[in-house]
Amino acid sequence: MTTSVDITVIGGGVIGLMTARELSSAGATVTLIDKGFLGQESSWAGGGILLPLYPWRQNPAITHLVTQSLGLYPNLAAQLFEDTGIDPEWNPCGLLMTKVPDITAAINWCNHNNIVFEEIDHGFNELGATTINPLYLPHIAQIRNPRLLKSLKQDLLQKGVKLLENCRLNAVNISHNKVTSLDTNRGTLPINQLIISAGAWTSQLMAQFFPALRNNRPQITPVKGQMLLYAAKPGTLRWIVLDDGHYLIPRLDGHILAGSTVETNTYDKTTTSEAKNLIDDFALKLLPALKGFPLVKHWAGIRPGTQNGVPYIGKHNEISNLSINAGHFRNGLAMAPASAQLMADLTLGRPTSVDPGAYRLDRLV
Repeated sequence: MTTSVDITVIGGGVIGLMTARELSSAGATVTLIDKGFLGQESSWAGGGILLPLYPWRQNPAITHLVTQSLGLYPNLAAQLFEDTGIDPEWNPCGLLMTKVPDITAAINWCNHNNIVFEEIDHGFNELGATTINPLYLPHIAQIRNPRLLKSLKQDLLQKGVKLLENCRLNAVNISHNKVTSLDTNRGTLPINQLIISAGAWTSQLMAQFFPALRNNRPQITPVKGQMLLYAAKPGTLRWIVLDDGHYLIPRLDGHILAGSTVETNTYDKTTTSEAKNLIDDFALKLLPALKGFPLVKHWAGIRPGTQNGVPYIGKHNEISNLSINAGHFRNGLAMAPASAQLMADLTLGRPTSVDPGAYRLDRLV
């Protein structure tokens, strides 16, 4: 039986929430704090595709976490629905990629990772897309991320995890290379183990509260993404469609998401008319049927960008009770279950199912 460990997690996005859930399920006593409301940043703003865009072009370290998470999501979503009554809407609707010029690499990746695929040349009647070696992955799923976040929050409350929202961090107290406590606007929190999962704000937080660690902190930069939502009817689009780096995602209620932009080095979540026009033009060209439905929402989120998109997951080599689980860029939802499991394994001293070396904090030092 795992020995209980008092653990504090900073950051209430999908990575922080799932990490807290994994630790709590193992018997640890967990407190999770966030500077705002839980699950309202990048995790809420994303599309919820449970696969990276063109995954064979990604770093293998991303594939390791994604493929493990693919196997974890069905039971996770079902358990959350059963325990909380909130359906995360895990939906294996399939993913169609209209243009795959590097088709050999794509097929090799699918075969190596046991991903079912079909090379198809039909079924595009409703799409205004030019195709190049189109590839269909029939079992790839999506998750309705706002509902997933709500179900995770409710699940943590039911598990007895202490959730502190709108908890502003004022100071981190360190003695003998160990975090001893956090000073916050909600009081002083004693620390046994500390995990930072603050997404795009992780490096900023580290620079502010751990200034002595100049050369040994994760390099995570903000990457803004803007998206649109159309109030379409169920059946308007059958599967997720990826076309020239942009995508359409059909929800179970018929609504269709279109995204997204990639805007580097900004924490400004202001939406722009340029991005709106760009995404709207793409969406209406790819799916002309959308012209008959209203555009109901336009929003932006800030992703945590890293070199090659590989997250930092591991213990700090100077501060003995500090760990990081952050920097998942565009694939936080796709990697979250396996990332949380790896972080919990390292924190609790359990054997890991994924080699942690690729995610070490000092990998670039």
